[in-house]
Amino acid sequence: MYTGKENTDEEEGVMTKLWNIYKGHIITMGVIIAVMVLFFATRSGEENLAVKYEGADLSGGEIGRANTYIRYLERHADVPPGSKDIPVDIFSYTAAEGVTELADFEGGRKALLTEEDSFVEYTVHLDHPGFYNLYLEYLPVESRGIAVERSLKINGEAPFLGAEQLVFQRVWGDAAGGVRTDNQGNEIRPAQVEKPRWETAQFKDPLGYTAEPYMFYFKAGENSIRLEGINEPMAIRAFVLAAVTGAKSYAEYAAGFDPDKFKNSDTAFMLKIQGEDAAYRSDPSLYAVYDRSSGATEPPSVAKIKLNMIGGQNWRVSGQWIEWEFTVPEDGMYRISVKARQNYNRGFVSNRSVLIDGQIPCGEVSAAPFRYDNKWRLVTFQDEWGKELYFPLTKGGHSLRLQAALGELGGILKIMEESVYRLNVNYRKILVLTGPDPDVYRDYRVDVVYPEIITAMALESKILYKLVDDLTFYSGERGAQAAAALTLARQLELFVRRPDKIPRTLVNFKNNISALGDSLIALAQSQLDIDYILISAAEAELPSIKEDFFLRASHEIRSFIASFFVDYNNLGDVYKGRDAIEVWMLAGRDQSTILKAMIDDTFTPKTGIRVNVKLVTADAVMPSVVAGVGPDAAITVQQADPVNYAVRKAAMDIAKFDGFDELAKQFDGSVFMPFRYAGGVYALPETQYFHVMFYRKDIFEELGIKIPETWDDLISILPVIQKNNMNVGIPSVATTVQASIDFSNFLAHLYQRHGTLYNEDGSRTMLDGEIAIEAFDAYSKFFTHYKTPMVFDFVNRFRTGEMPLGFADYTNFNTLEVFAPEIRGLWGFAPMPGIRQPDGTIDRSVPTGTLASMIFSNADNPGQAWEFLKWWVSADTQLRFGRELESVMGAAARYPTANFDAFTRLSWGAEEMAVLREQRSWTVGTPEVPGGYYVTRHITNAVRRVLNEGEDTRETLLDYSLTINDELIKKRKEFGLE
Repeated sequence: MYTGKENTDEEEGVMTKLWNIYKGHIITMGVIIAVMVLFFATRSGEENLAVKYEGADLSGGEIGRANTYIRYLERHADVPPGSKDIPVDIFSYTAAEGVTELADFEGGRKALLTEEDSFVEYTVHLDHPGFYNLYLEYLPVESRGIAVERSLKINGEAPFLGAEQLVFQRVWGDAAGGVRTDNQGNEIRPAQVEKPRWETAQFKDPLGYTAEPYMFYFKAGENSIRLEGINEPMAIRAFVLAAVTGAKSYAEYAAGFDPDKFKNSDTAFMLKIQGEDAAYRSDPSLYAVYDRSSGATEPPSVAKIKLNMIGGQNWRVSGQWIEWEFTVPEDGMYRISVKARQNYNRGFVSNRSVLIDGQIPCGEVSAAPFRYDNKWRLVTFQDEWGKELYFPLTKGGHSLRLQAALGELGGILKIMEESVYRLNVNYRKILVLTGPDPDVYRDYRVDVVYPEIITAMALESKILYKLVDDLTFYSGERGAQAAAALTLARQLELFVRRPDKIPRTLVNFKNNISALGDSLIALAQSQLDIDYILISAAEAELPSIKEDFFLRASHEIRSFIASFFVDYNNLGDVYKGRDAIEVWMLAGRDQSTILKAMIDDTFTPKTGIRVNVKLVTADAVMPSVVAGVGPDAAITVQQADPVNYAVRKAAMDIAKFDGFDELAKQFDGSVFMPFRYAGGVYALPETQYFHVMFYRKDIFEELGIKIPETWDDLISILPVIQKNNMNVGIPSVATTVQASIDFSNFLAHLYQRHGTLYNEDGSRTMLDGEIAIEAFDAYSKFFTHYKTPMVFDFVNRFRTGEMPLGFADYTNFNTLEVFAPEIRGLWGFAPMPGIRQPDGTIDRSVPTGTLASMIFSNADNPGQAWEFLKWWVSADTQLRFGRELESVMGAAARYPTANFDAFTRLSWGAEEMAVLREQRSWTVGTPEVPGGYYVTRHITNAVRRVLNEGEDTRETLLDYSLTINDELIKKRKEFGLE
């Protein structure tokens, strides 16, 4: 009888096999589905952070600064705006100093000239309290070439943070003569010169975070208004308390003119204005530039330099403007189109305010957006619905100004800046409790000791979550800058839940705050390229901008072929023959391009001496000189090199040339010391570097301490600083963070005690003398006894506040000014501490460093080379080079010229210049001697042995002095010296 058992067994076997086959697929599908669910859930969470901050008061409460503009408006929130303009009679001042009344000034009108260190005060009567904008007509008087700055006080005090530093821009343009072409067919941009003219300005936020002009509160009755000079002189011819009016819409603007009077007879009219033909600009860095990255740039060029666009990387700071002049043939309605490219900030827009004849016509163009695109785009100004805007222009000349603006992003950045400030304050509070390197196994109970910090972190995380949403909405995507804010928000949220995590991740917390600060800087950048501008009537056919595959391919092929024939090392006019001198420059391409342009437009026409400039690396010079194929002269040479060449009889003694003594008077004697050898001078100084003392004003005030005048003063305030787990930055040879070994602080101690590094003829070191040992001991004790850090990143620690005092080269001022906007106004620098002398004075001597210009012994034309060097280091040349370098590379690259006259005319503020002149007067040069590299090496070794191994300072320095002297004797024998 059949039972079916065999079939059942077979079916089970088949089912088992099928299950084994499909089991893997089912598991795989399950994993994929789970991952997709998790991914979309995560995406959903990322896209909606509103649940984190909904219903919370995100105003900042009591945890932020009370003197910000936002707080100022909140305190007077119930005050209405003023209803009418109130002109101020600029000559009816109640108090003044440093002002001159001019009856006939620049245009035949009366004006008031205010000097850099001036003040002028007015009294204004109001019947009712109200908010007013302040409006000024000014002319920037030629001086050092930096922006004019004034401080405003109303009724005896600065109304809010920002009013103490109001900026009024200068006007620049191309020098007479225009664009020049060298003998290689390359266009050379003209120098930028000041073109002073009357400008109108409202008092605004110089950073652009607040888009509208500042509103100032005035009480009913008598009000005093005081303008104090900070930087640069300016003339004033009008000052008005202006009624606050919002920007008109285009419809309101259009209703203000009769369209029948602006009918175009030529409806196909089109005028093309090349971007590089701009007439005026607010900054000397906004000159015409060469673009070879695209074949669509007009005119294109791959082999020869053509100045074919304007703007670029330099046109990035809010408030910078470029202005073009144009003429239309008849009264009519015209649209404005700009061929532009914004390929700098992915996910963000670069905004430009559009001013026609000095006025923003309507709100739609107060912040016209240029969106990210790698290709050129033709942007026609439109309203929010995409309708093209037409502007009424009368027959004749007009001006079009495009001014960098942040628009809606400005408000977001203002919140971010305040957040960075508050987070740094909280970080410093935690630092007081835990120190910079907390014990990860210790419970510091941060929530118990500082409950207010936990409360502040909870609020700050909500503010940052909202900030992430605002940035994402503004840009349309969550970029790297939003990611930095999101990371910090999540970390703060974790700290609120788990306060015990704070000490363990304190370093990461500090880095995240720095990352948010870096995002603030990146987001404030608003670069834009301009190829050309079109002014056209309604029926004119706008060109299409095509940048397709074939155009790009042909452009790249032509660029590749050109690279085989173009010599990129020779710059400007290139001359043949032995009568032309050859100069090698050991700096960057920007510096060498500027120098060659200056030679070709000034030096050669004036002297008839032809100069070829080559850009080379430092290690190429010595082999070329030895081989007999070197240059006549070299510039931007390292300090130690001239004497190294001199001992080998490869450098010329420039002190023997006519005019040296007169030329040397333009420099401090200290900068010649490294170039003196065997009674001769073998180079001229170009730059001069020295240290100053940087300090945080806000933290010093918070701690109740004063700026130290002497090293003893520093030692007395060190316990206060270190008690709060902050420290002082003293350069150390032990650091691995700084760019190079720096024992300048040891030399400062040595020179302030009137010691020297070598004896008079440089044949032996004086490090074994009592003065040197005392200086070395004093220097070492700051690390061994007072525990100042040996390894640190000064700029970042100073920025966060954990290092409120530090000694560094004065050029760091420009770095901090540009890259730490969140602490603007909260820091400064002062002369170095010193040693009080018996007569009560303080010796603040510091070592100085320099770059050199030299002539080689095998020069074919030494006399002509000397004429070139005299011109190169002269005041006018150095001043122009410094200004042009800063215009190309920005304020962070301010040139530290050694020429004293040029130095005093560079773009330093009055307060900074006073400090620099004082410290510069105390600089001491360090001689270079044969075998001097052994001194650097063994001072470094001595310091490290004392600091790292705890050895005795006296014995260590004496041991190394013997080693150094042995090497000096050996080198002197090698070069045949006594």
